[in-house]
Amino acid sequence: MRSNRIRTTVLATTALLAALSLTACSGDDGSTSDNGKAGSSASAANTTDKQSQSPAAVPEKDGTDADAVAGGTPKNTAPPATNGGKGATGSTEQAGSTTDRKPVACDGGNTKSTVSKVSRPLNHLLLTLTNAGNRPCYAYYAPKLRFDDAQAVFPVLDDSQPQAVVTLDPGQSAYASIGLTGEPGSGPAPRKATRLQVNFSGRSPESSTGTPAQLTLPANTYWDDNGFVTYWQTEMADALAY
Repeated sequence: MRSNRIRTTVLATTALLAALSLTACSGDDGSTSDNGKAGSSASAANTTDKQSQSPAAVPEKDGTDADAVAGGTPKNTAPPATNGGKGATGSTEQAGSTTDRKPVACDGGNTKSTVSKVSRPLNHLLLTLTNAGNRPCYAYYAPKLRFDDAQAVFPVLDDSQPQAVVTLDPGQSAYASIGLTGEPGSGPAPRKATRLQVNFSGRSPESSTGTPAQLTLPANTYWDDNGFVTYWQTEMADALAY
């Protein structure tokens, strides 16, 4: 009886030690403990943080930000330009355009006139007319000339009429030559003059338009009734050919 009781005590002790050993091993590997559950939660949190940094929250390479990706209006994008419904180029009729610069007749108010001696042909003067305005002007027909207080207009040389009316843009010039005298002995003696009045023709060759130009003649200018003036020409050489 005594030996059986000792054997039972030894077996119980051995079973207790084995149970304690199993409990210690289970706590070390963490597979079933609360600490293992905490580790799983931490891993899930890390995964959530990584997902929050997905490309949808980062600006795209073409400059579109997250609002655009989500279907909103892109930021820093200017609205389409408008011009009162006229389009990007606006109106074609602006100040200073050709529609505001319709040609007018040349006269003393929108031109500058000069008169000068020339070496060839002999007994000739050159009359130069320059457009000093901001609109084109028509130099109609021939200038109407009066020396000093002469009553009659100086004769016009009809053979010098050009094929078309001379048109001067701003800054351009036209020319007319003045033959001061005719053949020697063919008329009254030449008279000395100091002043020249230049009147300008309108659409009709008989009409005059605008204000005349008053010029001082070169020294020792003499003229007679057999002289002439040419029509306005676009080239100086054409005017001096007569």
